[in-house]
Amino acid sequence: MIPIFLKHGIRIIAPDFYGFGRSDKPVKEEIYTFNFHRTMLINFIEHLNLRNITLVFQDWGGILGLILLMKFPSRFSRLLIMNTMLATGNFETTKGFLDWRAWSNTSPNMNVGRLLSRSCPHLTLEEQAAYDAPFPDIRYKAGVRRFPNIVLDNLQMEGAAISRKAREYLSNQWNGEVFMAIDMQDPVLGTPIMYPLSEIIRNCPPPLELPNAGHFVQEWGDIVATKALEHFRLI
Repeated sequence: MIPIFLKHGIRIIAPDFYGFGRSDKPVKEEIYTFNFHRTMLINFIEHLNLRNITLVFQDWGGILGLILLMKFPSRFSRLLIMNTMLATGNFETTKGFLDWRAWSNTSPNMNVGRLLSRSCPHLTLEEQAAYDAPFPDIRYKAGVRRFPNIVLDNLQMEGAAISRKAREYLSNQWNGEVFMAIDMQDPVLGTPIMYPLSEIIRNCPPPLELPNAGHFVQEWGDIVATKALEHFRLI
């Protein structure tokens, strides 16, 4: 995905959530809350004074990213959406999600690279090693373990109320452009989640359907990026 954007002269800024990539990795799981991550993203956008943003996101990128639009209505222009959801607290948990959360909670020292390769069998050993690199041992994986347990599946959870306000904003006030790509086989955030989301978001056209991309749609990024840029008339 990134090479396609760069080829067409698009500036890319890719923040790592705390607990991932090159960001700090606090070792206490209770630190990683919905508002902890939300505040980081707000500060990040304000610090860099980002404008005319094309927000590209998948999974938690959407759970957190979609609530930022009403916070900064003048800063966002476009959305490129891949297998994610708007978690308003009444998330009807899929069997795939419940299985994933149960496995995560019993695998505190999960092998991240191997996990990615299950959904993305085309990853080379070097690419798997790159996914593993930020997590040299179990102490670094608190943020990874925490995410499945703060998915908003309860109306009283932190972030649920603001997510419901974001749903209203996306339905009634969002004026930017939208491109959505869906993997048709994702057991966690597949078609039962994504098609209703496409109906919520104002200006969302029929999604690009990918038959075999798996949950991590961004790993099939060339076709998604190309189709999105064509839709946005940026190429």
